[in-house]
Amino acid sequence: MSKKYVVALDQGTTSSRCIIFDADLNIAAVSQKELQIFYPHPGWVEQRPIDIWVTQYGVLTEALLKAGISPEEIAAIGITNQRETTIVWDKKTGEPICNAIVWQCRRTAEFCKELEVQEGDYIRAHTGLLADPYFSATKIHWILHHVEGAMERAKAGELLFGTVDTYLIWKLTGGKVHATDYTNASRTMLYDIHARCWDQHLLDLLEIPACMLPQVRPSLGDFGMADVMGVSVPIRGVAGDQQAALFGQCGFHKGDLKSTYGTGCFALMNLGDQPPKGDTGGLLTTLGATPSGEPCYCLEGSVFIGGAVVQWLRDELGLIQSSAQSEEDAKQVPDSGGVILVPAFTGMGAPYWDSEARGSIFGLTRGSNRNHLIRAALDSIAYQTADVLAVMGEVLGQPIQCLKVDGGATANSVLMQFQADILQAEVRRPRIHETTALGAAFLAGLAVGFWGNAEELAVKNRLANRWLPQIDRAEATEKMARWKTAVAAARMFK
Repeated sequence: MSKKYVVALDQGTTSSRCIIFDADLNIAAVSQKELQIFYPHPGWVEQRPIDIWVTQYGVLTEALLKAGISPEEIAAIGITNQRETTIVWDKKTGEPICNAIVWQCRRTAEFCKELEVQEGDYIRAHTGLLADPYFSATKIHWILHHVEGAMERAKAGELLFGTVDTYLIWKLTGGKVHATDYTNASRTMLYDIHARCWDQHLLDLLEIPACMLPQVRPSLGDFGMADVMGVSVPIRGVAGDQQAALFGQCGFHKGDLKSTYGTGCFALMNLGDQPPKGDTGGLLTTLGATPSGEPCYCLEGSVFIGGAVVQWLRDELGLIQSSAQSEEDAKQVPDSGGVILVPAFTGMGAPYWDSEARGSIFGLTRGSNRNHLIRAALDSIAYQTADVLAVMGEVLGQPIQCLKVDGGATANSVLMQFQADILQAEVRRPRIHETTALGAAFLAGLAVGFWGNAEELAVKNRLANRWLPQIDRAEATEKMARWKTAVAAARMFK
């Protein structure tokens, strides 16, 4: 039977999805199941590993049945996943020894403060990251020191660690493959992104036995054979969600850049085969996927409050009934009327990394109305993204010329137009919005020859919308200056 489809397993924080693509990038089927999240203590975030597995395998089988596709017709499976989330399980039985600690969990914050003082420079130099609870390393340390008998069992070689991709690979292959890819390894705070190996100094520092760790393989590579309804199907592509989105946007070359607009915003730039030199201005260095299989270096900047500011308008202020309404209301005014909203509800991410900054509104006049505030909220998403991209432009050595975008908030044309205005750059949105899943499919499909080369993918992944600046550079510069003044004031208010 001919191989007609590639399957993308997209395991996210709030849901597990499966999307099946044909050779022309048509979507044959989509299936999705929500995933429960637990908050056992303030700042703690957990999920049940079995829920992750059952929902992900469930949507795989459901999508195949929905489309009337047999497993024999699948050329390959690609996996993309929520990054940094940490799972430890028994090597023989496959039983997790505790709940998964989700990337959002802050339980190791105090320990990370100590690490930053002692080893912050080393961690940045070798892993490209900060000493932060966000990453997997201190989550593993916590599990080994707080789950009864875990350290002894780990030292005895009885326990395995994996991020979500590794856990899914292990389950899909019946425990035959314990592996991850470069992109996910680079988010653990244990992987030397220059030497391309697990960092023994950090393993010793955090008392993590090396025998727990998965083998690191190219994102476009061999991750074993999955049992899909009794049929063996090759797993040939794996990448963390943000790196997969860049690959799905055909960000194959140095300088290629994407921004994903979701609850937060994540910008990722391909730096090619050389890491950034010198200070990265508060941005992280991580590994990305390439069509050759060898990793590239990437700069990453995270904005904490992106689309979440629109949810705040809806749920807390009651100014809108739906997220889509924000676009129509914002169109009722030519601009924000001088109002600037700094949505530092949980502090500020890159490039400021200020956890104590607080949300603020500036520039109110007697004539300010709800539409101005809605417009200011949308503007704030673009301003924060522009802050991150300005640093990326400095590292690259040239201004940003083109930004590829994806994510739910890109449906808002007011936001996208203002993003083009404030960046003084072209903004492009592809025909297929599911770029994270598409990136996983691209990796797997290229690995098995389902698609011939990267150039073929770039042709097939057609452009849907583009926005060009409608204001001049002087006006954009003035608006950015007012934004920075507002941010400075918000950071002073503790």
